[in-house]
Amino acid sequence: MVVGFLIRTGVVIGAVYYTKKTGVWGSPEETEQLYNDIKDQLRPHVNRLERHLPFEVPSLPRTEEFSFLAKHYYNQSVKNTFHFIEMLPCYTGQLMKKAKDTFENFSQPPTSQ
Repeated sequence: MVVGFLIRTGVVIGAVYYTKKTGVWGSPEETEQLYNDIKDQLRPHVNRLERHLPFEVPSLPRTEEFSFLAKHYYNQSVKNTFHFIEMLPCYTGQLMKKAKDTFENFSQPPTSQ
């Protein structure tokens, strides 16, 4: 358990270090340059893949679209998180009722058939 925690922590630290080093957490200009570099590096592979697939692969979004989508999905995740927190007492009540019903069923003697 401790070893697994240390491994996960190491992976997270490594991921944060690598993304910081590549410019993900830098200025907006650095991040945009990184995105464009990744898009340019992926384009030949996507072109080769498109020839083999029976459907068309959509192009990567432009920087403005990507920014909008990132903001949109971030906002959706925050809304969903707060919705979950709001519904947590209800979910807990349902879980407790199901647990009570299950234990009551276990306490009944088995019926013979």
